[in-house]
Amino acid sequence: MSSEKPLHESDFESDFEDVFADDPMADLVLPKEEPAADMAGESSVMVDLETPTREVEYDQPVFTAPEDGLGGDSVLPAISIQVFYERDETRLLMEVCERDRRMGRATIEAHSGGIAGAIEYMSQNPTPNLLIIESTARSAQLLSEIDMLAEHCDETVKVMVIGAINDIALYRQLVSRGVSEYVVPPFQPLQILRTISGLFADPDAPFVGKQISVVGAKGGVGASTIAHNLAWALAENTKVNTTLVDLDLSFGTTALDFNQEPTQTVADALLQPERADDAVIERLLAKASDRLSLFTAPASIGQIMDIPDESYISVIEVVRRNVPFLVLDLPHVWSRWVQRTLVASDEVIIVCQPDLASLRNGKNYIDQLKAARPNDNPPRLIINMSGVPKRPEIPVKDFGAAIGVEPEVILPFEPELFGTAANNGQMISETDAASRSAQAIDHMASLLTGRAVAAQQKSFFKKLLGK
Repeated sequence: MSSEKPLHESDFESDFEDVFADDPMADLVLPKEEPAADMAGESSVMVDLETPTREVEYDQPVFTAPEDGLGGDSVLPAISIQVFYERDETRLLMEVCERDRRMGRATIEAHSGGIAGAIEYMSQNPTPNLLIIESTARSAQLLSEIDMLAEHCDETVKVMVIGAINDIALYRQLVSRGVSEYVVPPFQPLQILRTISGLFADPDAPFVGKQISVVGAKGGVGASTIAHNLAWALAENTKVNTTLVDLDLSFGTTALDFNQEPTQTVADALLQPERADDAVIERLLAKASDRLSLFTAPASIGQIMDIPDESYISVIEVVRRNVPFLVLDLPHVWSRWVQRTLVASDEVIIVCQPDLASLRNGKNYIDQLKAARPNDNPPRLIINMSGVPKRPEIPVKDFGAAIGVEPEVILPFEPELFGTAANNGQMISETDAASRSAQAIDHMASLLTGRAVAAQQKSFFKKLLGK
């Protein structure tokens, strides 16, 4: 921090917007006050194509997060954060931030007292990596207190000020004194977390793609098929560069579904994660199309591969830095690396069938992930193979009410369509773009990207070849 004063404090005596004049936490939403969304009818094969409203149930205050739908979030490195607040609302918000998955290895401590408390603390303790201070003072007093605080801080410390005056001139004065960021209420946990992340972003690798994990509530529900078709829809129908990673090392079907015969697989990266840099990953990926890359699984039981948990995390992070959208096809197992991967994902999709086992397992997934990811969207639910002839099924409305999440899409039982696509090494939108299942998956891709699905045109030569 710097002690320079480029302008006189008297320059700030005019009245500016005081964001504390009204209740700054007026938009605080309590869980019990949020209305539940209506469930889809039992006879539906696909939910309404309007974005559904989800019920939010947390055991802590909820600061409603905006659904921008774009980009992924980085995990904070091992930094120390000291917070000096003046209002209990700020303390509650920081407690929410502390439990967020994006905090990573960062540690956070909160103290009352505002800038005065920070000055007293800093005079007796080493400087943290980040200092967050709150002040409801007017401009001149705030600048004076910042100058006093600067005398006790190392030059390397990053300082974020939570202030009361929404004024660009004050912001410039704070920045000239070494303050890294200035924010005013009302704000939300994701805004604070992303602001902190931006202060510590790696300038050589600032980009992080959106990580979408697809997992089945039980074996045989078609989660891999959904993951593969979703990745294709993202790449080819919403026109975003996408990478699909098949992490079912022994039984993965990505190579079969895309009619690929790659000589190298994701196992090559997982077995030597220290060598899996951007260039190596690029060489290992197979191309399914101009926009879709594949990291296939070896799909062999000839070798039992004991992969450390950190290898999965490391390889996923490298792939994520090089593509806007990353779809992970997760195996139906429960291990520490699967749990960590799900928690670290920007979006989680749970695939179920309308039966009791899917209901039980899916609810376990959803309850666990809601608790571990309080500031993220709840897991998205897909009900697959609905309407199997002569099979008793749990009605869609009852299934959604019991599991606690409204289904995003409901895929009908279309064995001929899916069987033909699988045997031909095609996606269902290639086989029949007008089918209800293809439209439902396109709808999911639109929800995840915020983009409309591009109109598909079938060439004359493809018609002749039956593709």
